Amino acid sequence: MATIEARKRKSGIRYTARIIIRRAGKIVHRESETFSKKSLAKVWADRREAELAVPGSLEKLRHAGIPIKQVLEWYVEDYEGRTKFGRSKLSHINQMINDPDLSELDALSLTSGQLVTHVRRRSNAGAGPSTINNDFIWLRGAFRAIRIGRDMPLELQAIDDAAFICRKEGMIAKSRQRDRRPTIGELDQLLEFYGAMRLAKIPMAEVVLFALFSSRRQDEICRIRWEDVDECKQRVLVRDMKHPRERVDTWVDIPDRAWEVLQRQPKGDDRIFPHMGKSVSGSFTRGCKMLGIHDLRFHDLRHEATSWLFEQGLDIPRVAMVTGHKSWPSLQRYTHIDQIGDKYASWPTRR
Repeated sequence: MATIEARKRKSGIRYTARIIIRRAGKIVHRESETFSKKSLAKVWADRREAELAVPGSLEKLRHAGIPIKQVLEWYVEDYEGRTKFGRSKLSHINQMINDPDLSELDALSLTSGQLVTHVRRRSNAGAGPSTINNDFIWLRGAFRAIRIGRDMPLELQAIDDAAFICRKEGMIAKSRQRDRRPTIGELDQLLEFYGAMRLAKIPMAEVVLFALFSSRRQDEICRIRWEDVDECKQRVLVRDMKHPRERVDTWVDIPDRAWEVLQRQPKGDDRIFPHMGKSVSGSFTRGCKMLGIHDLRFHDLRHEATSWLFEQGLDIPRVAMVTGHKSWPSLQRYTHIDQIGDKYASWPTRR
């Protein structure tokens, strides 16, 4: 029960409302506020008592002042973000950690209005709807993980409400599925370009060919070790392979054309392609830019490889054995093909 005390001051009588909450005979919370009128003090005291009676409210006060930056840093720390998160996810989370406006917001008193303001600011700075949508995805994941892992009274309602209105108004949206595939002419340009770079540290022509026919991502290519090659079954073990909700060591079949590329690599290192995935991706991007090849990414080679397998008549289970997909429905979009047969049948794979 709140108490209200009247005190005479030079400016007149002031009324101080005090709230003291005891648990098991001990004071667990106290606060007060002073007003010029007794009626105002009573209104404040009644409102605050009602707010503090809500389950979890005292727990929130105990943790008050924890910024979103801290929650995100805990998320990376507790869930091995440096090693288990994908490169793009970790980069996006670090971007939010370094955002001077978002990162300093109080995580426990976060409002949907604050997040809508954040979205408008990001949009005005040039970020696209799908990019901003990732802010909500990773923020929601961090809040849920820390609420459970560190027993913090974090609420998701403000995030969900802000996401709802921003999605409805078109300020955020899911990423559009890419359907960009390299043409044979573009591949010829790239392989000729890389073939002329005799002293390059990364044999990009070989990496591109292996990706094109194996469907492997650049980081996976750079992790495969010779000891993970099964010569009898013509397959390799991709360690920590990326799946929607986890990373799992996965055996994948290697098609003949990719197998030829693998077999001719020198065995001077534990890894078949002893390079950094980021360096491979960067070299590919620079090569496309220098050659004037527009909007082609290294990951598009995986899309091309998957489509190529279906064009040769392989069914979903057979293709999944190569691509490593655990969810067959995710391969459905590749089954709508425009051509049948192996378009690379007469295309040389040694450059």
